[in-house]
Amino acid sequence: MAHIFLFLIGFWFVVIGVSNIILYLNLLTIGYNFYEYVNFIIKSNLLYLVIIGIIIIVLTLINKGDRKYELYL
Repeated sequence: MAHIFLFLIGFWFVVIGVSNIILYLNLLTIGYNFYEYVNFIIKSNLLYLVIIGIIIIVLTLINKGDRKYELYL
């Protein structure tokens, strides 16, 4: 159950971070160039949120967890 909860937390971090990065693409329409946009995204906390979310998802998928409930076919 904890694996599902951690996976959902990581997924939530990635969705929030990526959707905000996509929303910040509007900076390009008001005169920013692509270099300034990338510089802004790197300096914001959104990139860290996406990276932490991906790490949490990968760790929950790699960790097998408790095997007593695993069904052997």
